[in-house]
Amino acid sequence: MATKPPKETDLYQPIKTLLEGQGYEVKAEIGAADVVAVRADEPPVIVELKTGFSLSLFHQGIDRQSITDTVYIAVPRGKGRVFQGNLKNNIALCRRLGLGLITVRLKDQFVETHLDPAPYKPMKSKQRATRLLREFSRRVGDPNTGGSTRTSLITAYRQDALRCIAYLSDNGPTKASLVAAQTNVSRARTVMADNHYGWFDRVERGIYDLSPKGQQALSDYAAELKSIKDQLPR
Repeated sequence: MATKPPKETDLYQPIKTLLEGQGYEVKAEIGAADVVAVRADEPPVIVELKTGFSLSLFHQGIDRQSITDTVYIAVPRGKGRVFQGNLKNNIALCRRLGLGLITVRLKDQFVETHLDPAPYKPMKSKQRATRLLREFSRRVGDPNTGGSTRTSLITAYRQDALRCIAYLSDNGPTKASLVAAQTNVSRARTVMADNHYGWFDRVERGIYDLSPKGQQALSDYAAELKSIKDQLPR
């Protein structure tokens, strides 16, 4: 037997019961608000109801913040990993927007408040900022287009690896120390030894050459390699 899709009205009574248990007087559809709760002289509590997370739900919640700081959004509680992932992400979004978040498990009317409204104070990561600026300073030029897929990006590390294969393509098997000196890639030995892209073969201790994948990369990154070769010493 097919389960009937939830309706916004299914959320109202469980949330009304929860708020009344906390001493609020609760009424529905006051002005533009789905649920309004008032207790003594405190600012009103507003709850916006939807059958699932959506951009319009967040828009409504933000709009209600012009009335009161105590605004919640409420959705039915789902099952499985997908819903749990969405819940986690939307809790994080609500925290940034200063919204509260409530779910209702419709089968037994269980209401859970996952987040109360509060001003958002973002925590800055000094480590991530340092990593970002280090990559910015190491990257030569601006080889990418904003919005590109991550797998196709030219990072500073990939640029160093390309400088190494550019040199090896012209000079054949070479000592890592010489590759480093001639390409200005101080970490050339590490790049070739770690071989993250599979572009290098160690032919003997400290000496590297291009692998078959490295030969293919000469074609795959032809435009970038032409620019690199123009910068290498002759």
